[in-house]
Amino acid sequence: MSDRKLTILGIAAVFMVIWAVVQSRVSNRPKVGTDRPAYLILIQGLDPADISSIVLKTSEETVTLKRQQGGFVVVNKDNYSAKTSEINNLITKILEIQTLQFVTDDVSNHEDLGVTEEKATTVVKFFKTDSSLLTGVIAGKAKEVGQGTYVRLASNDKVYVAPSLPWLGGTAMSYVEQELVSVKREDIVSVRVSTAGGEYTLKTTDDGKGVILENIPAGKKFKSNDGDSVFTALTSLRCDDVKKKSGDLTFDKDKQFICRLKDSTVYTLKIAQKDDKTYVTCEAEFTDKTPVMISIKAEPQEELKKKEAKLFAQENALIFTQKHQGWVYEIPEWKAKNLTKELSDLIEDEEKPKEKDESEDPNSIKPDETAAPTIEEPNAVESES
Repeated sequence: MSDRKLTILGIAAVFMVIWAVVQSRVSNRPKVGTDRPAYLILIQGLDPADISSIVLKTSEETVTLKRQQGGFVVVNKDNYSAKTSEINNLITKILEIQTLQFVTDDVSNHEDLGVTEEKATTVVKFFKTDSSLLTGVIAGKAKEVGQGTYVRLASNDKVYVAPSLPWLGGTAMSYVEQELVSVKREDIVSVRVSTAGGEYTLKTTDDGKGVILENIPAGKKFKSNDGDSVFTALTSLRCDDVKKKSGDLTFDKDKQFICRLKDSTVYTLKIAQKDDKTYVTCEAEFTDKTPVMISIKAEPQEELKKKEAKLFAQENALIFTQKHQGWVYEIPEWKAKNLTKELSDLIEDEEKPKEKDESEDPNSIKPDETAAPTIEEPNAVESES
């Protein structure tokens, strides 16, 4: 065989090797389809009634939600009741995830796409009563070119591109109702605050717009702006954290915040402080013990509305106390200051009237101006002349 033929065969062999390598790399690359947007398979068949627990894993933390007594509880927070609206919102977001492209079903590509449980940005899993996986979604990296996020079902190796992925993050407190008390300012009659330094009471003015301090000490005056911040502390009180009540906190009677409303509802917050944090327990009582009598005869509409409002307030106070019984809430520092202000923070010295300085009185007459003019007597010598 001639040298020329050997050279040609050698070049052909090199090309075959290169072609084999290229083909190998192409076959291992993620496959991209051009399907129309479609909902994730199996997610559309999800029945919320089949969900016994939910595990949500993000970069912030792993949140576990468990069905209990007809609702869900947040396991991370001592099984505190979860907000039903947030549970429904999470399920709805999962059901609305759409996919635009099929990418790959090769498990070896999962890590690069961020759709392994260890690399994922978000993992949401739904479990049955027997703890077996019902379904779930694993969200990975954003697409390198164009818009979209790589996603796959937790029970499937197929990876898709979701053109727009809803935000599925959140912490355990995201599923807790953080608003503890919310009352209208115009409904507040009085606020009594007990602190280590003593006790004081704030009341609304007759027109309901201002605040006054009872029993102001002699020589002192009320700082109304500071008093107003205390008086309105329960118009919006939220918590930063919640836990089961335990013996590591002491709630004494000398640290209380009591707010009385026009409808006879009284909110009592007991306060404890530890490690620069403030904690409260909450309860409500409806103090009007007069029974509501329902007459067989027709009553005026206005009277019926009053009775209805009273029954409604009674029920709300009972539900409030039952909900918060046995729980301790950590509240923000700025709000804690309004609940624990000392009497000394609300008063200041009265301004003393200035003493009159007669020298500065333009109407005052100087002594030299009132004196009679002096008349010199004639000189004896001159008189003789």
